[in-house]
Formats: sequence, C-alpha cells, structure tokens
Amino acid sequence: MRIGFFGGSFDPPHLGHLAVARAAADKFSLDRVLFVPTGIQPLKPAGPAAPFEDRLAMVALLCALQPEQHGPHFEPSSLDAPHPDAAPNYTVNTLTRLRNELSPEDELFSIVGADTFHGLPRWRSPDKLLNLADWIVVSRPGFSHVDAVGFAPSQLEHIHLLEGVHYPTSATSIRSLLSAGSDCDDQLPRSILDYIHIHHLYGT
Repeated sequence: MRIGFFGGSFDPPHLGHLAVARAAADKFSLDRVLFVPTGIQPLKPAGPAAPFEDRLAMVALLCALQPEQHGPHFEPSSLDAPHPDAAPNYTVNTLTRLRNELSPEDELFSIVGADTFHGLPRWRSPDKLLNLADWIVVSRPGFSHVDAVGFAPSQLEHIHLLEGVHYPTSATSIRSLLSAGSDCDDQLPRSILDYIHIHHLYGT
C-alpha cells in the first residue's frame, strides 16, 4: 500500500487540510492518508490552543467528509499523542514507529507544507527522516520546495512537489476569527464548527 502521513497541529483542522490530503492522494496514488495531530511540537514551545483529545476528535470529523466508497481512506491517528512525561514529539520517532508497524512492501509518504519543509534541517535527524519516507511538499506562495535546504542529490529523489493547492486560510487566522465571533463557515465544515462551539474552544 501507499500510505500518506499527514502530521501537524490541526488546531483546528480545516477545509484546506482536506484539500491538501485529497490532492496528495490523487497525484501520488495514495491508498490511505493518516491525519496525525502532534502532541507537543518541539519548535512550537507555546503549544497548541486546543487539547490533543479535541484536536484528534476534530480530525476524525474532517476524515468523515471523505466518502468511503471513493478514492483513498482517510483516518485519524493518535500515533503522535502527547508523552506521559510531556516530552516533545519528534517526527523521526513517530515515523520510525509507523514504519515498523507497516509491511516492508508498503510505501510511506510524509505530507508537509513547503514553508514547514524549509525548516527540516532544524528537525531532529533530518537525514534519517528522508530515509524513513518520501516527502510530498505542498507549495506555498513564496516558497519553492527545496531552495536553500541543502540536501544531497540522492536525498532529493525522495522529495516530491505538490503544486496548485493554495487554500487561502490557516489555522492561526481561523482561531483569530473564531475568537472575534466569526463562524468561519467557508473554512470549517459544520461538524467541526459545532464541535468547537459545544466545547467552547478558541474563545467561542
């Protein structure tokens, strides 16, 4: 199988995330896409605004929008849940654990935005990351996928650009709009909006 690993804060998950996953699955013939909220991101010490359990529940609601009978299977995953000792979640450890759970014949692809990918050299064990999975890098305005990153030619073979997915939103802007009283109904599905309001997330 060809499996996509889509990690991130998902704080909250929005329609842009769904568009990216669908485009990646279509272009790279993915059979499954795992939506994997991160417990504690090492490079974001302030932490997420919503608890992990709420972000995972909202990811499940987002995945439910993918029709089971059409295309790849989208599923939420708690693979990157917070550690009991509150240690940071390192992607290299999470991908290693996932790789060990998969069949040797399975192909693993990590889906990431180009702006985030540019910071990959600051992640733990960046060379190992490129050995654990191929990387689907989603283009962003002003960011190309490998400029100035400094990877070797053999490593670049594991990096693939996904262009044409420019969903005009971000979780940061959505949180600001929600706290200001907007419903963001053009950026969030109704199921997630309802969840946010019921659980009083993001100042709602």
